[in-house]
Amino acid sequence: IAIATADQIYMLEHAIYSVISPEGCASILWRSGDYAPEAAAALKLTAQDLYKMKLIDGIIAEPVGGAHRMREETIQNVSTQIEKALSKLSPWNGEDLKKARRKKFLAMGRT
Repeated sequence: IAIATADQIYMLEHAIYSVISPEGCASILWRSGDYAPEAAAALKLTAQDLYKMKLIDGIIAEPVGGAHRMREETIQNVSTQIEKALSKLSPWNGEDLKKARRKKFLAMGRT
């Protein structure tokens, strides 16, 4: 799961984000789904990969056993992160926030 506030993006610790599945990517590049592990590594789709590339702003810790088994704790962790992110927006006016957000998203992927 990815959570986005007005200018921040967060992902759960074990989440992935990709526009194509590793199997789909492998089928296109190598014409075989057998290369899915290689495709997954190349896609850099984990929360940790995206954080290193500065495409997300933070990673939300998941409880031991996984988010799907400890729903209430996961919901609390996500809620806490959303509250923190929204509190940082208080000093911003709408126009400046839109400009900062545009600048941030246009800079993604550039080195």
